[in-house]
Amino acid sequence: MGSTHVFALTIHADYGCGHSGDCCMADWDVPVELPVYRTLRDAVAGSRLQVHASARHMDPFVVEADLAQGAAAILRRTDSGACVFLERDTKLCIVHRDAGEAALPATCRYFPRLAVRDGRGTFITLSHFCPTAASMLFRDDCRLEIVAVPPAFPPAEYEGLVVTADDLPPLLSPATLMDDSGYTAWERHMVARCADVDRLPESVLATLQRDARLLRVWRPGGPSLAEAVERLPPDFVPADPPRTLRLSLALFAEAMSAVPDDVRPAPDEQELDAAFTEYVRPAWSAFRAPLDRYLGAKAFAAWSAYQGRGVATIVGGLEAALGIVRVEAARRCRNAGSRLDAALLLEAIRSTEFILNHLAVREELAANWSAAER
Repeated sequence: MGSTHVFALTIHADYGCGHSGDCCMADWDVPVELPVYRTLRDAVAGSRLQVHASARHMDPFVVEADLAQGAAAILRRTDSGACVFLERDTKLCIVHRDAGEAALPATCRYFPRLAVRDGRGTFITLSHFCPTAASMLFRDDCRLEIVAVPPAFPPAEYEGLVVTADDLPPLLSPATLMDDSGYTAWERHMVARCADVDRLPESVLATLQRDARLLRVWRPGGPSLAEAVERLPPDFVPADPPRTLRLSLALFAEAMSAVPDDVRPAPDEQELDAAFTEYVRPAWSAFRAPLDRYLGAKAFAAWSAYQGRGVATIVGGLEAALGIVRVEAARRCRNAGSRLDAALLLEAIRSTEFILNHLAVREELAANWSAAER
C-alpha cells in the first residue's frame, strides 16, 4: 500500500539486538503463526532444532482452542518465565541461531519495533522495554530527528498499525481531520520540540500542550495546516518538575485501568511520594536529555494519532508516559534506597514501556487520553 519509504528517529536508526535476553525472559505469550508453527514443529520432531537443555522434558508449543486470531500455538515458557528456545549462557535465541530469522514467529522477528504504516510510508519507533532500545535514549552522538531509510529498518511488511486508504486520517480535533502534510508537519514539530534536550521534560510537555491548543482552532479555507504548524510560537513554556507524585499517580492509575484484570500487577504505592521527594526530584533535571528523547520517541509513530480524537490526545499520551516514568523511578529508588541514577531511570522507562506497550489495551489508553480534547 502507498509509499514504501521507511522513517525512524536518528537515535534508533542503527538499532541492533544487544542479546540481553530480557525480552525472551519477560513471561509473556508469543503467538506462533501456522506456517511458522509447522516449520518449527517439524524441525523439533526431526531433531534439527532443540529447546534449551532445562526444557527438554517440555513440549515447546502450547496448542489451545482459544488462541489469538492467526496463532496456531504459543511458545512455551519455563517456570522462570523464559522461552524454552532461549540459550541461557549466551542469551541467544536457539531458533534464530539454528534455523534463521525466517523461522521466527512474527513477534520475535519484529520486536521491539512499533510500526505505523499509512499512505506516507512506514514509521518505526521502538519499545524501550528492550534494554538496548532504552539505552539509546541516553546516547548523545546525534540530534533527535526523523530520518528516512534508516539502516536498521529496510523496507518490509512490518507488523503494526496499518492504515488503509479507506481509513480516516488523524484528527486535529474531534470535529476536524488533518491531511497528510499537516500531520507530517505536526509530528516533526513534536519531535523538534523534544530535540531541545536542554529543556526540562515538563517544559517540553507544557509547550506541546500549548501548541496543541493553538493548532486545534485551525479551519480549512486559509493557510494550510502545515503552514499553521510552522507559525506556532517558537518559544517554550517554562515548567518545573512537580513537587509531589499526586498527578503522576493519577496518570498511572488511569493507564492501569486499561490493563486487563488477569495481567494487572498488584498495587505497590507505599511510600512512593516520599521516595520521589527524597530520591527522584533532586536528580531529575540531570536526566532531561534522555527524558526529552523518550517523549520524542512516544510522539513519533504514535498509534494514538489514529486511535484518539485529536492532537491533544497525542500530547495526553506523552503526559501519561512522563508521569508513569516518575512513578516507576520513585518505585525503583525506594526499593534501592538510593538517589536516581541512569541505571534506575533506564529501568523505570522499561517498566513504563511494559505497561503502555505490552500490558495495556491501546484503544482504551487512547480513549482515556482523548479526555484532553474536552
